[in-house]
Amino acid sequence: MQVGDVTTSSGLVWVRSDRRARMIVETSATESFRRVRRWTGPLVGPDTDFTGRTALRGLPPGEQVHYRVLLADPDDPRRTGRPIRGTFRTAPTRREDVRFVWSGDLAGQGWGINPDRGGYQIFERMRRLNPDFFLCSGDTIYADGPLAPTVALPDGGTWRNVTTEEKSKVAETLAEFRGAFRYNLLDRNLVAFNAQVPTVVQWDDHEVHNNWYPGQILDDARYAEKNVDVLAARSLRAFSEYFPVSTQRPDEDGRVYRVLRHGPLLDLFVLDMRTYRNANSPGRRPDDTQGILGERQLRWLKRELSRSRAVWKVIAADMPLGLVVADGPVNFEAVAQGDPGAPLGRELQIAELLRHIKHARITGTLWLTADVHYTSAQHYDPARAAFTDFAPFWEFVTGPLNAGGFPAVKLDGTFGPAQPFVKAPTTANVPPGQDSQFFGEVAIDGGSGELTVRLRDERGGVLFTKVLQPGRVGQ
Repeated sequence: MQVGDVTTSSGLVWVRSDRRARMIVETSATESFRRVRRWTGPLVGPDTDFTGRTALRGLPPGEQVHYRVLLADPDDPRRTGRPIRGTFRTAPTRREDVRFVWSGDLAGQGWGINPDRGGYQIFERMRRLNPDFFLCSGDTIYADGPLAPTVALPDGGTWRNVTTEEKSKVAETLAEFRGAFRYNLLDRNLVAFNAQVPTVVQWDDHEVHNNWYPGQILDDARYAEKNVDVLAARSLRAFSEYFPVSTQRPDEDGRVYRVLRHGPLLDLFVLDMRTYRNANSPGRRPDDTQGILGERQLRWLKRELSRSRAVWKVIAADMPLGLVVADGPVNFEAVAQGDPGAPLGRELQIAELLRHIKHARITGTLWLTADVHYTSAQHYDPARAAFTDFAPFWEFVTGPLNAGGFPAVKLDGTFGPAQPFVKAPTTANVPPGQDSQFFGEVAIDGGSGELTVRLRDERGGVLFTKVLQPGRVGQ
């Protein structure tokens, strides 16, 4: 089970059953469940791979909510399974401390659940911090990355993976995508984490195929289905079945982008930089209205940022802005394309957004992302940039959660980034457990509004700290 879309008065509880069942949720203010409130949820069955979600409404703000999920026999509701328990905190309506963690990239490059090292250890480290929520910045599965039972390590050792039938090949069918999402739930650390920490999830390329874009026809011999739009539709359905995301409804166009308001101190803008992008290219076009966000999402983001009254406006991007992420020898996968001059290609759309933030006098923005499989901090300043019509801001990168670590990529000077901190392996595809896994923590002080970002290693050790003051530009 897990919880998502937590607000001041609501939360969305998710569960997966092993058979047809009626989902029932009970909530209480105490662990003893002496006084309970009952919520009758949907009948879960094979049409959703036995997953279901129940919205809890009318909850008290800023309080710890204890809940338990029962699964009842649809033909005899007196027969239920053993209840499973969890807890979460609703968002506050007053200025109170807020803390969350973020990272991305799970079970990639052949590194899955290794029982010899206790599985996904990083989730236990994050759970101990007891955050209000977890932002997963994409690559929640590696649909294009099958797992072998063993992997030979450079030092002569052997990495062992827990394996399943669905994860033995690339995901093409709906059943295989579902199996890829189920795989991660075999890890006990992640299961315990989900029972305590709500999740805010976004998707990126490896939910479907490496570096995919709409309309692409794959040149990959492993695939019988080459049309990436067909694969993406199947993946999005499985994604919507396996995460508690309320916008994943037909009337919302199945969209992943959304804004989550977490009290007066924080609005979280969750982007989708995958579904609406144009084709990967050299990125040198002098006009580009579609860009990496698409026109509709960009209009939404500008409108919602302008409406926000939160002290901090965190933009959760599934790809970095100023890091040069290549797609082959001539094309580029992210925003930057290695030309430090005036904005071109996808940079034009980001320039439009940054210009809007400045001219609308929107303060308190910072960007969080993952994707590149190392951790770093970038400060963007027009004084160093080719494009100057924006206010300075910070971008923080972290990850992976359990995937290969990779060397740092170059910076693009268009938006004037400086990199006061970076920690990355020196060789490609470094396995977990070799100083290659990272996550980040954001803490906002309820009294002062001061925001502190900490970049942490897999063991929870602090590698870099940056303190930001509310309402201050150019810090």
